[in-house]
Amino acid sequence: MDKEQLIADIKAMSVLELSELVKALEEEFGVSAAATAVAVAGPVAAAEEVEEKTEFDVVLTDIGAEKIKVIKVVRELTGLGLKEAKEVVDNAPKAVKEAVSKEEADKIVAAFKEVGATCEIK
Repeated sequence: MDKEQLIADIKAMSVLELSELVKALEEEFGVSAAATAVAVAGPVAAAEEVEEKTEFDVVLTDIGAEKIKVIKVVRELTGLGLKEAKEVVDNAPKAVKEAVSKEEADKIVAAFKEVGATCEIK
C-alpha cells in the first residue's frame, strides 16, 4: 500500500471510523494526538501576542519637583484644559496617553524627562 492509497482510504472513512483509527494509533505508538495540537497552538499564540503589541500607554509615574512644568507638558501633549491637566498630575501614577505608537511614546517620555518627571511605557 502506498501513501496515496492510504490517504484515499482515510478520506473514505466515517468520523467514527477515523476516531477509532486515531485511538488505535495512539495505543500502538504510545503517542497522543491532543499533545500535538497543544504544542502547535503554543508557539502560534505567543507569536500573535508579540505581533499585536503596536500600541502603548504612557503612564506618568512621578512628577518630580517641577509640578507646573509637568502640567504644561500634559496640556501640550493631550490638549486638556488647565484643571484636567492638573488632575492628571495630582493623581499620578496616571495614564497620560493611551494607544500610541512606540515612537510617539518615546517622545512623550523624553518630554517629561526634560522637566524632571518620570514616565513608564506599558
